[in-house]
Amino acid sequence: MQNIADYLQKGKKVHLVGIGGVSMRPLALVLRDMGVEITGSDMNASVSTEELTRRGIPVMIGHSGDNVRHADCIIRTAAARNDNPEIAAARELGIPIFERTQAWGHMMKSYKDAICIAGTHGKTTTTSMVTHIFMKAQKDPTVMIGGHLPLLGAGHRVGSGDAIIMESCEYCNSFHNFYPTCAVILNVEADHLDFFKDLNDVKASFRTFAELTCEGGSIIANGDDENTMDALAGLPLMTFGFGEGATVRGVSASEDFRSLDVYIQNEFYCHLSLSVVGKHNALNALAACAVAYIHGISGEIAAKGLATFTGAGRRMEFKGKYHGADIYDDYAHHPSELHALLSSVKSMGYKRIICAFQPHTYTRTKALFDDFLWELQAADVAILAEIYAAREQNTVNVSSKDLADRIDGSYYCPTLQSVTEVLRDLAQEGDLILTVGAGDIYKAGEALLKE
Repeated sequence: MQNIADYLQKGKKVHLVGIGGVSMRPLALVLRDMGVEITGSDMNASVSTEELTRRGIPVMIGHSGDNVRHADCIIRTAAARNDNPEIAAARELGIPIFERTQAWGHMMKSYKDAICIAGTHGKTTTTSMVTHIFMKAQKDPTVMIGGHLPLLGAGHRVGSGDAIIMESCEYCNSFHNFYPTCAVILNVEADHLDFFKDLNDVKASFRTFAELTCEGGSIIANGDDENTMDALAGLPLMTFGFGEGATVRGVSASEDFRSLDVYIQNEFYCHLSLSVVGKHNALNALAACAVAYIHGISGEIAAKGLATFTGAGRRMEFKGKYHGADIYDDYAHHPSELHALLSSVKSMGYKRIICAFQPHTYTRTKALFDDFLWELQAADVAILAEIYAAREQNTVNVSSKDLADRIDGSYYCPTLQSVTEVLRDLAQEGDLILTVGAGDIYKAGEALLKE
């Protein structure tokens, strides 16, 4: 069996299939900084592929067997199946093929502290919060985030300190390739049901991830989340939450959860004044404080680090104003994320909340249809963009129109251009316009702001 360590070395030629993905792009840049010769390919041109090209990494748009002929090995995204032309060509030529998480896992072994942050929701925000704290503590971490963090000007960072801070995804059991010294589980819910059989299958995956924590390491888990506690029953845990029994406990001092005191083992640790709203973000901050505490960072430094965090890219990101309405963009693509988002913005004092939502993948939309219906009714006006297919074909016969037909006063928009047109007609002074989803819905709001 081939060892990926033999290939992630200076001078080796490595080709990344799906290089524009959220964890593939930073992987390409980190490997390039290590002296590995990188090429890549992606189905479509994007901001990510354009950035890689600007930074000197050749990117081919479209997949072809010719792209891999000179590579020493292939690293692929989870969405690149065996019938992908480049994967098929590599197999025919005998070129070793590795998963992206195998590459990240290999690099993880060289760090004293490998902090892996997992959960159905909140991974990007919490990884970003931990990064802010570690940067404030001058620990010079290496970082991989599944989004853009303004502090870094990117979604990744190569440091020379002892710690790597890693967003860790459960899809296709990707995080089972990691070697955490500190495993963080933010929440566990039924998602990625194109891969997992059901909620119990998801729980089993998270438990396996937690059990990968090295001897003497720490498992930090959301004590307020029943599924998390069920999945991790019997394991030694450091819990966080607002419940009385949490190891790291928050006591909120404000309705929007931006102001709270943090107690660790019943002793005052710090007071947080957050720039992000909502109980979900307060829980993310408590998880970040737990990570800081076990790595010897004082409450004062943790609070200062979190005070500088204003959000990660596409996580309640302010985009601008149009006709007096504030436009924000958010990556929420699961009913629980929609619930957290729409609940938190109700405290912001807007006259109307207009939510332009683009469901992500047909299987998720079909499996969680009723939950999406329920959550979207919390908006004053719901606009449904057509489903973003991502890696899928519509084999389950579902459309965003099916959602719109069941939501009073909603709009169905088959194209992003039509989303922009509806937003243009609706926008008024005092409105909050949200473009929401994990696909390209953000373009609808950006088009409005260019006018």
